[in-house]
Order: sequence, then structure tokens, then C-alpha cells
Amino acid sequence: MFNQYSFISVAVGIIIIAGLILLTRNPKWNDYLAFGAVVAGFIAAWVILHPVQTPLIISAQSVQDKIGAGQPVLLEFQSPY
Repeated sequence: MFNQYSFISVAVGIIIIAGLILLTRNPKWNDYLAFGAVVAGFIAAWVILHPVQTPLIISAQSVQDKIGAGQPVLLEFQSPY
């Protein structure tokens, strides 16, 4: 039900509600500015918080080689969200 794109769904819903509140009754320049700030805030939050793969990813073959070599190996598992 929830995955890495749940943020986008919630953000779009909030942006639609903010647009309806701010831009339906004869909007002035400050209403457009407030709406732009809401949209920019969600875009900035997505850019900062979206899930990415770590740069320490190595191939499965090299992990299998290390496990089979008889030395201790520490495996770290991460979820994409």
C-alpha cells in the first residue's frame, strides 16, 4: 500500500487542496506566491528525501566470492523505501 511513491501521492493531494483554497476566489499576487511556495517546498523535499541507491553497491558475484573464501563477511541489507 505504501511505497517510495506515497510521498508523491500525498504531495499532489495537498497541492490540489492548496490550489483550490488559494486560487479559486479572485486570487491576488500573494495567493500565487503562497501556492508557488507550497509547490516549491514539496519539490525541494522530494529532491532531498527521495530514495536512492547507495554508491557502495557491489555485484552479487563478488559477494559470493567473499562468502566462499572462508573469511567473515558483513552483509548490510537496505530497503528501497
